[in-house]
Amino acid sequence: MEIGVDSFASAMYGTNNALSSVDAMAQLLDRIEFADKAGLDVFGIGEHHKKEFLDSAPHVILAAAAAKTTRIRLTSAVTVLSAADPVRAYQNFATLDLVSKGRAEMVVGRGSSIEAYPLFGFDLNDYDALFKEKLDLLLTIRDNEFVTWSGKFRAPLSNQPVYPRSLQKKLPVWLGVGGTPESFARAGALGLPLMVAIIGGETHRFRPLIDLYREAGKRAGFAPEELKVGLHSPGYVAATDEQAVADYYPGYAELWTKLGRERGWPPVTRPQFDSLIAPKGVLVVGGPQQVAEKLLRHSEALGGVDRFTFQMDNAGLTHTQLMSSIELIGTKVMPTLKKAL
Repeated sequence: MEIGVDSFASAMYGTNNALSSVDAMAQLLDRIEFADKAGLDVFGIGEHHKKEFLDSAPHVILAAAAAKTTRIRLTSAVTVLSAADPVRAYQNFATLDLVSKGRAEMVVGRGSSIEAYPLFGFDLNDYDALFKEKLDLLLTIRDNEFVTWSGKFRAPLSNQPVYPRSLQKKLPVWLGVGGTPESFARAGALGLPLMVAIIGGETHRFRPLIDLYREAGKRAGFAPEELKVGLHSPGYVAATDEQAVADYYPGYAELWTKLGRERGWPPVTRPQFDSLIAPKGVLVVGGPQQVAEKLLRHSEALGGVDRFTFQMDNAGLTHTQLMSSIELIGTKVMPTLKKAL
C-alpha cells in the first residue's frame, strides 16, 4: 500500500494561523520536501478557486516541489477537468513529468467544489457531459502524439501534435470519484486507477461501488492488477491517540460546521466526531498504531487498497503539527503497514 498526503494548500488564515500567502506556500513546499525525505510515496495538490486555498494552479506548486524532491510522486488531487482545457492540462503535467524526471501523475474529476464552472464560463447543467468529453480527449492526447478528435464543447483537432510529451510512456491518470455509481463503472470500463474520496460515514459501505468498478474493468478486459484502488480521507497522526484527537477535533469541528452552514448540514458534535474516529469510521486520526490498524481494516473492507492519502491541512493544524504527523507516518505508520502486509 502506497501512503501519501493530499493538500488543498490552505492559506492558513485565521486567529491561530495568521500567515501571509507567501509564508503559507513556503511552508507547504517544506512539507512536501520533508515528506520526500520521510519516505512517503506520493504528495497531491488539490484545485480550488477560493480565498482560503492557494491551489488554483496545482501544477505550478508541484513543479516547485519537484525541484526540492528526488523520489516522491507528485500528483493533482484533483484536477477539475470539466472546467479545464484537456490539451493544456496534459501539457502542464507532461511538463511536470519532465521537470520531476518521471514522477508526475494526475487525478482528474468533475470537482465537488463548483466555483470553477462559472469562473471559466461553463454551465453546471453540463456537469457530467463536460467531464465525459474532456476525459476522452485527455486520454486520447496522452496515448497519441498526433490527435484527431471532435466533440461538443471545444474546437476539433485534426492530426494536431501535442507537445511536450511526458517522460513516462503513459502519464498516470487516476479517476477521482465520490459516491456516484456511474463514475465507478466509468473508471473500470476505461481501466483507469480509481481514487475514492470518502469524507464521512463508514468506509466499508463503499465496497459495493468498488466491486462495481472491478467488475466493469473485468468486463472491459483489464487485468486485476491494472485496476488500482486509492482512498483519500481526512486524517492526522500524533504521538498518542489522545493527542491526535486533542489537536484535530477543534479545527475539524470549526471547518465542517462552517461548511454545514453553506451546504445545509447540521453542526458537528463531539459524539458524531467520535463515531467517525471509531474503528469503522472514515477519519484516520490517532497514534501510529491505531492509524496503521485502521488502514489495514479499510483495505480489508474494500477488498484491497493500493494507495491511501491523508487530507491533513483542513483542520487548523499548525505547520509544526503537520510536519510531526508526516514524520510519524514515515517512521511509524508505514513500517507497521509494510510488516503487516
